[in-house]
Amino acid sequence: MNFEIQTEQLGEDAYVISLAGEVDLYTAPEFKQQLLDVISQGGKNVVVDFTNTTFIDSTTLGVLVGGVKRLRTNDGQLSLVCSDRNITKIFEITGLDRVFTIHATRNEAVDRLQTSPPA
Repeated sequence: MNFEIQTEQLGEDAYVISLAGEVDLYTAPEFKQQLLDVISQGGKNVVVDFTNTTFIDSTTLGVLVGGVKRLRTNDGQLSLVCSDRNITKIFEITGLDRVFTIHATRNEAVDRLQTSPPA
C-alpha cells in the first residue's frame, strides 16, 4: 500500500497530520519532516491521525517521541487518533499509551483540542 501524508491546519497553533498506509523505516523520515515543519510553523497542539494507517514500526514510535519532546518544550501537546486495535496495542506494550493521549476518532481528538485550556 502506498504511503500518504496530509497536514491540515485547524487554528493558529493546531494541526492534524493524517497518515495512510505503512509508516515504517522508509516512510517515517517523511513523517518526521512533516512533524518538524508543523512545529516550526508554530504548531503547539498536534494530532497525528492513524485512522488509515495499516502498520507502524519502532521508527514511527521514535518520531512520535521526538515530536512530543519538542512540543513539550513549547508547552505543546501531541495526541493520537487510533482505532486499529493492532496499532493501539503497540502503544500499550511499549508503555507509550501513558505518554500520548489516544483518541478513537478524529472528531474526539479535535474536540479535545478545542476544549483544552491553554497551558
